[in-house]
Amino acid sequence: MAQLVRGDQAPDFRLQDSNGTWVSLADYAPGKVILYFYPAALTPTCTVQAVDFSAALTDFREAGYTILGVSPDDPGTLKTFIGRNNLSVTLLSDPSMSTIQAYGAWGERLMWGKTITGLIRSTFIIDVDGEGKGTIQEAEYSVRGTGHVDRLREKLGF
Repeated sequence: MAQLVRGDQAPDFRLQDSNGTWVSLADYAPGKVILYFYPAALTPTCTVQAVDFSAALTDFREAGYTILGVSPDDPGTLKTFIGRNNLSVTLLSDPSMSTIQAYGAWGERLMWGKTITGLIRSTFIIDVDGEGKGTIQEAEYSVRGTGHVDRLREKLGF
C-alpha cells in the first residue's frame, strides 16, 4: 500500500475497542486524533509505547488530542494488555488488517537486521472536520517505540 502524506484524506475505519465497542474516525468529529499503529500487544517495545502514551494522555487531551492505538490483536488480547499495564489509551483491534493496510502501515521493515514483511510502527496526526472526514496533518512511518511519545510531544509543542 502507498504511504500517506500531509494533506491526504485519512481513511475512515470501523474497529472494535478492547470492550468490543465499535469505533470510527467520525466518532471524534470535530477534533484532533493521534492514530498510532503497533505490531502486537504484550510485547516489550509496544508496551513501552502504550505506557508512554498513557502517562502523557492528560497533556494530549489538554492540547485537544485523542489517542487511538491500532494492532491486529483481538479485543480480548487488548483488554489483557490494558489490564496488565494499567493503560488509559483506547486500543483498537484490526484483525483483518484493513485499516493497517489503508494507512500504509503494512510492508517491508527491518527487524533485528533482517527485512521482513509486517506491521510498520506508524503514527498519524489527523484533523477530523465536523462531518467526520479526516485530513492527515502528519504521517510518520518506521518510528521507534521507545522515546516516540516524547518526540511527538516536542513536535506538537507541549
